[in-house]
Amino acid sequence: MPSPSLDVESAVRERYSQAAQAQEKSLCCSVNYDRRWLEIIPQEIVDRDYGCGDPSRHVRSGEVVLDLGSGGGKICYIAAQVVGPIGFVIGVDCNDDMLDLARRHRHAVGDRLGYHNVDFRKGRIQDLALNLDLLDEFLAANPARSVADWLRIDEHAERLREERPLVAGDTVDVIVSNCVLNLVRQTARMQLFAEMFRVLKPGGRAVISDIVASRDVPRGLQANPDLWSGCVSGAFREDRFLAAFADAGFISIDVIERQAETWQTIDDIDFRSVTVRAFKPQTNNYVVGSGSTDFEVLPATPSVGTSCCKSKECC
Repeated sequence: MPSPSLDVESAVRERYSQAAQAQEKSLCCSVNYDRRWLEIIPQEIVDRDYGCGDPSRHVRSGEVVLDLGSGGGKICYIAAQVVGPIGFVIGVDCNDDMLDLARRHRHAVGDRLGYHNVDFRKGRIQDLALNLDLLDEFLAANPARSVADWLRIDEHAERLREERPLVAGDTVDVIVSNCVLNLVRQTARMQLFAEMFRVLKPGGRAVISDIVASRDVPRGLQANPDLWSGCVSGAFREDRFLAAFADAGFISIDVIERQAETWQTIDDIDFRSVTVRAFKPQTNNYVVGSGSTDFEVLPATPSVGTSCCKSKECC
């Protein structure tokens, strides 16, 4: 667990707000994207994209795509081209500066494509039911001045989850995420995977690129806000990352990309990028957690088109 004095969400929010204003190369790995998808994307979005893989390569035409931690929108705008006019892409992020970067180019990018199929929504990826834009509207009209006010806000938030969910259950074909799950605080991770499972259609899949560690990250590293926001302190131990999918109910869990070279080694812990694909069962009668051994760990091999940063710049 991180130090009680470290506010993980605040540390992540502040650093990524800065990274939305100016490129911060230390946050990213070098990823070789297909250049044809980048031509219509504004350069400031390309420059301020931070990740460790390209899960958009596993998206198909006509699908509904959900990007967790969509940041400046690069993966969303790539996916928008792949799914085409009959598909749809939802980006979820809680950082106002990143959302502003993504949203201000949405109409221009859509005009270039000839169709508009991307929506950026404000929310926390571990709580995909709560629309934070709607909660902001309520707070503006009903500021909290007492515990009674806070309880009223909490009750309203629960109504929003039930009546106007940010992402409804069983509506998404594929979830993608690029180096974001490790930024979620430890105590919210069970909820995070449960929410991913909830919003996917039966038979849908998650394709997640993230940083994993060769062993548990010690408390000393977890207390460092720069390492946490830099995708180090919150890195999952690799086997536990896979097990988290299984515990949430996912099946057919595979590591489809795994980097041979480590991204960083700190205190004899190797950190590297992996891309994991996992499926929601076709039937809703599946017993959650019964797939806990149904995954395959591949040996360390070079990932296709992906190479984590050493001295390289992000694409």
